[in-house]
Amino acid sequence: MTVVTADAAVGPKATRGSARAVARTLRTTGMYVLSVLIGLVVWQLLATKYGPSLVASPTQTLSAARELAADGTLTNSIIASGRRILIGWGLGVLVGVPVGLLVGQIPLVRQLLEPYIEFFRFIPPVAFVTLAVVWLGIGESSKVVLIFYTAVFIVTVNTSAGVMSVSESKLRAAQNLGASRRQILRGIVLPSTVPHIVTGARLAMGNSFLTIVSAEIVAAQVGLGSLIWTSRNYGRIDWVFVGIITLGILGFVFDRVLRIVASRVLRRYGVKL
Repeated sequence: MTVVTADAAVGPKATRGSARAVARTLRTTGMYVLSVLIGLVVWQLLATKYGPSLVASPTQTLSAARELAADGTLTNSIIASGRRILIGWGLGVLVGVPVGLLVGQIPLVRQLLEPYIEFFRFIPPVAFVTLAVVWLGIGESSKVVLIFYTAVFIVTVNTSAGVMSVSESKLRAAQNLGASRRQILRGIVLPSTVPHIVTGARLAMGNSFLTIVSAEIVAAQVGLGSLIWTSRNYGRIDWVFVGIITLGILGFVFDRVLRIVASRVLRRYGVKL
C-alpha cells in the first residue's frame, strides 16, 4: 500500500504557488520595462519634433547627467535636497502623529487647535519662503522649516481623521470591559489609525518635494531646485531635464523605501501597501 505523506501532498501545491509568484513578478517587471520604453520613445519623438532648445532628448539628458556627475554637482545636489527633505519630513511626522492623535481623541484639544490647522494648511509653503529667509537666513534651517510646515499639517489631518473614524461601538465595548485610555489607544485606536498615518506620511513626502524646489530656488546654492534654476539661467535645457528627472527618481525611491518599511514594521496592524 502506498502512503502519501502530508509533505508530499503539500509539495506540489507549494511549488505551483511559488511558480505563480515568480510568473507574477516577471509579468509585473515586464510591464514596468515596457512602460519605461514607451515613455522613452515618446520623449525621443517630442525631442525630435521641437528640437534641443525646447526638449532635450534622452541621450542628451544622459550625457548632461554624466557631465554633472563628473564634477560632483549632481551628487552634491541630491545629497543636499535629500537631507533637507528627510529632516523636515521626519520632524513633520514626529510632531504630526501625536498632535493628530490628541486632536482626534480629545474634543478640547480639537476645539483649540482646529482653527489654526484649518487656517494654515490652506496657505502654501511657497508663500512663506520670503519670511523663512528673512527670519532664519539662507542656511539649512529655512528649508527644513518649510518642509516641516508642509508635512506636519498633512500628517496631523490624516491621523486625526483616522482616530475619528474608529467605530464608537468598539470604544464603548472596551470601556465597558474596563480598558484604560492607554489600553484603548494601543489596542483599538492605533491599529485603526495606522493606515491613515502611513497615507499621511506618503502624501507629506510627495508635497515635501514640491516645497524643496521653491525653497532652493530662492535660498540655496546647492540642491536640485537650485540646479534647475541655475540651468535655466545658463540656457542649459539638458541640465534642467536632469534636475527634473532626478527629482522624480529620488521621490520614487523615497516612497518605495517608505512603503517597504511600513509594510514590514506595521504588518501586525494590518497595513497593506
